[in-house]
Amino acid sequence: MIRPVNFAFNLETAGNNAFQIRNDAKDVQKMALKEFDDFVSLLKENNVDVLVVEDTPHPHTPDSIFPNNWVSFHQDGTLLLYPMFASTRRAERKEHVLDEIDRRFRITNKIDLSHYEKKNLFLEGTGSMVLDRENKIVFACLSPRTNKKVLDDFCNKMNYEPVSFTAVDSSGMPIYHTNVMMCVADRYVVICLDSIINHDEKARVTEAIQKTGKEIIDISYEQLSAFAGNMLQIENRQGEKLLVMSTQAYRSLTEKQVQKLNTYNRVIYASLTAIESTGGGSARCMMAEIHLPVLS
Repeated sequence: MIRPVNFAFNLETAGNNAFQIRNDAKDVQKMALKEFDDFVSLLKENNVDVLVVEDTPHPHTPDSIFPNNWVSFHQDGTLLLYPMFASTRRAERKEHVLDEIDRRFRITNKIDLSHYEKKNLFLEGTGSMVLDRENKIVFACLSPRTNKKVLDDFCNKMNYEPVSFTAVDSSGMPIYHTNVMMCVADRYVVICLDSIINHDEKARVTEAIQKTGKEIIDISYEQLSAFAGNMLQIENRQGEKLLVMSTQAYRSLTEKQVQKLNTYNRVIYASLTAIESTGGGSARCMMAEIHLPVLS
């Protein structure tokens, strides 16, 4: 997780992120920092191993709080860097962050896809892709930030099967990142099926999930707008599974949905109001899960 120093509304990303609401308040950084620190405290209270890296003032990176878009880490020791739509976000690939990872984990392979930026082709990490790591399936809704050519390159290099589709919000705008409309956990998938308006694509996505034996927990457009798709299932030091989300997302869920999720894992949540409205991302976006082997 990246602790922000200059969190702010990013006009460059707002054009295709409908979740962002312009906020030029001088204290937005202060509000975001409190939310970030409280979120980290919640994770640590639940025995989650959290590696926090401080951002740097220069270069200016207003969205650095969302590291999962530019880097991902895999069990085979692979580290991947991704091509980013916004030039301000490309600057988030800071060496001091990677150095901190390198000090604690074994990296045996590095794949850099950022060269696609020269061709204006983008794939923004586990924002663009929702990975079923166990079954080697990647779900991706195509958008200006999620290009099929780059997706196929990722799949070829990492031996994943792509399941690509188009998804739109309640206004008919393309959903910018797959991880705002679906979350893949170990035994279930939270997804807004209404957002996949093409019948054949919806059937293909549904079939791909059902083949893995995972239960589908469908959410509404209203719940999607409250970031109920932007969840992440993680594991703490004791091996306990936890589903992490924001308070807004949790409150949008029905009692039946909460009961269902709790049969699979414990649910924890934190207030991320300023981060969600200004940055257009939520709990999942703030966590770049590390699957790399730990150095002994």
